[in-house]
Order: sequence, then C-alpha cells, then structure tokens
Amino acid sequence: MDNQIQVENYKIQKPEEWAGFIEDQELIDRIKESEFAKKQIDEGRDYCYFLDKKYYTCNTENSEYVCMAYTLNEPANLERASVSEVVVEENEIYIIHRISVLRDGVLIDKIPDTSIKVFDSENQSAGGVLSSNKKINITIKDLRLYDVLILEDSRVKAFSERDFLRKEFSKHVWVSPDNYWAYGNFKFTFINDRDRVIAYKKTFFRDEQGNVLKPEVRYLKKGERFVIDENNYINPVDANREIFPFIDFATDSNWKDLSNYIAPLYEEIFNKASLKDYAPNLVEKLDAITDADEKLQFAIEYVQNNIYYIFNANEMNGHKPQEPSVTYETKQGDCKAKSVLLKSVLDYIGVDSSIVLVNFHTDFYIKYYLPSLLTFNHVIVKINHKGEDHFVDATLRDEFGFLENRGFTYFMHYLEIKPDQELNVRKAYQYPYYCVDEKVEFTAKQSTGDLKLTTVYRGNRANAMRRYFKNTNKREILDSWNNFLFYSLNYSNDRSGTDVRNVFKDAVIDVVSDDKKLNEFKIQYQSTIDNPYFTDPQQNRFLMYFDRNVVKAGARDFMHKDLPFWHNYDSEKYEISLHTDQKIDAGEKYTIQESSISNAYFDYQSRKKINKNGGTVYIEYNPLVNIEIPQEQFEDFRTAHHTVADSNFGIGVDIIEPGLMNMLKFGFKKKFK
Repeated sequence: MDNQIQVENYKIQKPEEWAGFIEDQELIDRIKESEFAKKQIDEGRDYCYFLDKKYYTCNTENSEYVCMAYTLNEPANLERASVSEVVVEENEIYIIHRISVLRDGVLIDKIPDTSIKVFDSENQSAGGVLSSNKKINITIKDLRLYDVLILEDSRVKAFSERDFLRKEFSKHVWVSPDNYWAYGNFKFTFINDRDRVIAYKKTFFRDEQGNVLKPEVRYLKKGERFVIDENNYINPVDANREIFPFIDFATDSNWKDLSNYIAPLYEEIFNKASLKDYAPNLVEKLDAITDADEKLQFAIEYVQNNIYYIFNANEMNGHKPQEPSVTYETKQGDCKAKSVLLKSVLDYIGVDSSIVLVNFHTDFYIKYYLPSLLTFNHVIVKINHKGEDHFVDATLRDEFGFLENRGFTYFMHYLEIKPDQELNVRKAYQYPYYCVDEKVEFTAKQSTGDLKLTTVYRGNRANAMRRYFKNTNKREILDSWNNFLFYSLNYSNDRSGTDVRNVFKDAVIDVVSDDKKLNEFKIQYQSTIDNPYFTDPQQNRFLMYFDRNVVKAGARDFMHKDLPFWHNYDSEKYEISLHTDQKIDAGEKYTIQESSISNAYFDYQSRKKINKNGGTVYIEYNPLVNIEIPQEQFEDFRTAHHTVADSNFGIGVDIIEPGLMNMLKFGFKKKFK
C-alpha cells in the first residue's frame, strides 16, 4: 500500500485526504455476521457488509470514491468479480486503493494477484462516434466461493481547458442502490469543495406507507457535506412500478441566468463570418431555388446529409460550438456544429430559427432536476414556420419532405439559447396527416383468395419504411409481411406450424412511389392464398382480417405508480374489404359492430358497410401525441383501448354453408342467439 504505481490511466495508491483512510483491522471489524446478514445469506441473497460512496467536487476536478465488502457466494458473482472493466474518460484517472479478500478470518492482499490492462475504447469510430476513453481490464486471480471481496477505489476527473462548463457548474445525480443487494451499512457522502453553493433536491423518496414525499431543496456551502447513512438496508422500491429515489446535486442557479451564460457563446460564433463569405457555392444553390418551401427543405437536407456527424462524448459538455465556416469547410462536426451551421443557412434564407438544448434520454426527469446546463446532452434547431414551431435534428440522415411533412421528434423539455429564457415545455401535437394510410382488399372465390394491400406511409413512418426497403433483403421483407398477415387472417389458429411461404406462395411486394417533398412512401403487397378461410374446430368457416397494430398493447398493459403514460402513437387510417362468393351472416353481432371513441387523447372511428357477400370497415385513429397522460385520467384512457381491442380493429364474416340442413342450422342458431 505504501508503494505508488502510476500508469497513464490508472494508479495504485492510498486514498486522498477527503476520502479518509481505513486500517485493515477496521475493515475486519466491519465484516461481522449479524442476524440481518445471516437471514439474507440463508435466503440465497448476496450480501454487502458495507458500501461507502463519496462524491467530491471542487473547482478543478470531480472525484468518486467507493469502498465496499461483499460476499462471493454465487458463481455468477464470482465470475463478475474475477474479471471486470472500468471505462475512464479523457483526463480521468482510475485509482486502486485496495483489493483484498477476507478468507477464513484472514485478510489477504490481492493486488499482487491482480493483472491490469488498458485498451482503447473506440470501437465505434467508423460510425462517427469518437472517443478517447480507455477501457481498464482488471483480472483478479484465485478468488474463491465464499470469499468476502473488499474493493476500494476512486475515479478522478480533472478539468481541461475545454471543460469550461464543468469548471463553472457542478451536477451529479445520486440514485438509490440496486434493490437486489442487502447492505449491512450503506453510506453516501457528497462533499462540496467548490467556491459556489451547490443545491440538492431529493425526489421520489417515500414515507412508511409508500407515498411519494414532496421534493425538498437544500444547499451546501463550500466545505459542507451531505450524508445518507443506513444500517441493515434493503432498498424498498418496487423496481417494476416505482422510480428509484434520487438526489440531484447542481450548482445553485436558475434557468434565466443559465441562458444568459450560454447565449453569448453562441452569439459570438454566429458573428464570426457570413454564409456568403465561407460558402459561396451553397449560397449560389440556395439563390437558384425560387420556391420557399423547397429552399427550406434543401437547407435542412444539405446539413443533415452532406455534413458528417461526429459525436465526441468527452466534448459534448465541454467546448464551445465549432464555427460554421469550419464545419462547412471540413464537412464534419458534432450536434452543436451541425445545428449552428443549419441556423446560419436558415438566417441567410430568412427563416426564423434558434438553437435549443435537449436531452431525449432523460426528458421525463428534467422537470424534477435542478436548473443546470449539464442536464442537456444534445443540440437541435427550432424553426418557426407558418406560425408553428418545428424541431429539426441536424444530426439525422435520410429524412425528407417539406418541413411540415418531415418526421416528428418526440420530447417535452428544452432550453432555447437566447437571453432571459426559462425551461420550455413543448406543446402536444396532432398529426395533420395519416402516418399509415392502408387499403386492404381480400376476395375469396371458390377455394382461392386474392389479397392486396396498398399502403401509404407519411412522416416518421415514411422515413423509416424508406430506409427499411433500402437496407433490407427483399425476401426478408416479404417474410415480415407474410408473418404479419398469417396472424391478421387468423391462420395462426387453424394452420399453426405451417411455413408462411407455403401459405402465401406467390407473394410480391413493391414500392409504388416515393414522394420526397410530401414525404409519402407508397408500397403494394399482393398474394393468392389456397384455402382462404379460417376454419374452427366445428368446421365453421370465417373470412377475417384484424390488424393487431391497431391495438395498442402498451396502453392496455401499462402499470406504473410514478411514471405517467407517454402518448406517442401514430395516426392511422384503414379501409379493409372482405368479399366472397359465399353467402354470409349479414346480421352477425361482431360483423356489424361499430365503435366511436372520443376523449382528450384520441378519436377512434370504426364504421362498416355490410352486404350479403362481404363488407368493408373504415377505421380512423387520430391521437394527440407528445403528451403525458396524468394518472387520474389513465384508467379511462386504458378502457377506451380495451374497447378498440374488443373486435373493433378489423372485420370478420361468418360463412353460411350451402344446403338445406346448413340453412336450418343457421336459422336455429339465429332464433336462439
């Protein structure tokens, strides 16, 4: 322990003064059996005798310290402990203080038995994801079942010149521990050694009855600590239906001051040079386009498709945005660079736009977090067009259409990079078009069925389907459609196990048209089917088509106490026609059943036209999306989706078999129904 070993990305040395130092005997004394420990081990649960975490922040670095001792009673745990990996960022050092085991009451130093190797962690660089991260592989020899493993280490992230945000602002989110583990002692300490006050906010903590407590905000001055200290602890959170309690630590500030801090950095970049000066060829192309909508489309797609996206995780919260002249010249940049170039182009063509900060991955939590620029991890462009706000992610590719026809990006919270801004909440959205517009025609004559699907995809669906058809083998595409139709026609219930290629023998699927201005992608599927009817065990025949995509299983099955349901379904329209040369029961309950649903979150209409040889159902589904559904309104919302699932997502007809006895049987069934 007295000898210091240092390599570029890791060290072996004693802890820093702020972390404290634990003598060997103190470790042994803390690893004591108790009734609580015995109970957990007897139940087959791995047991952590103690877990001591400390987070230290100052004006020059962030550091995390961990000291823990836990059982290796399970083979899987032993394997994970024997070989582990730690990923460190640029300018981050992993420091090993202690690796030991307590075996038969004897403390054994395992650092001499530890092999450490450092690898590059740049396995995605070919895809534009650049990282100077290093992967530290740690292999500990001769760990044995029923050892108690003691690990003590730290991670120290020193701030470089480009970490100007991390130097100025601190942010750390502590999340309560995994509820798999039982802890003899669990302790977390946050140490503020910065000059500025750090606020902390406890969220989703609960009382003894399990009710969520109101969040509270308190403050830490320089030199002050926040401590959680629990004995005989198992996290009581219901992981499937509750959010883990967390504490957000952030330099005390407000959104207005933060926007005033960041806005001048971007304004300085925009004032460096005009588009005419550094991109005369692009300006010439823009000037040649007379239609305003086409010019706007060209501007967006130029930046999306011609500027290579480079994501450097270490720099996202660090450096200032790259100058648009550099981005244009090198034809590459991260989300900040691409967004700044796009805004420069939009400014030139007279389109009102601004840069906004978002975090798609933690969007739900932003309303609970304290104000911090470090909350955000992505930059996009907000465009005001014809009185409506649109959001464009300049890092995407293969997105097409006039602005109002382009794909919709789902998120709720954003900070606009302008002076005196507050955190914005994006309003709910209703599609002005049908994302899926499908016509199904299924005709049965004698023993053969002719099936034709004509589908128009719009918006996100058009972009996704266009990519799918471009990048996927035609046979695979056909198999996908055949499998879907195998269930839609209910063949899965009377010919289960049959190869779908033998059911849809001559299936073909083709792209009919691709309008990249309206962003409409149209395809057509056709097939003939031997024995087109579904036959039940009583040998009754039915012709049916039920599209299970219409049934929103996610809404019907959703169960969570804390998370509101995030409503983001596509608008859909279907016309499904079934025709046969047989007589049908034109008065059967489910054949003629219609539905009409209207609530705050979606309108749903199912209308039918039935005749003696078939029928047509017209389905329209118009949701209000990009919105959270409050818990007190969710059950009504769920019930409405149950109504859709109750035979209102397609059409089925009962065949009246020819012959006197069949007619009498049918009449008898109708009489006593």
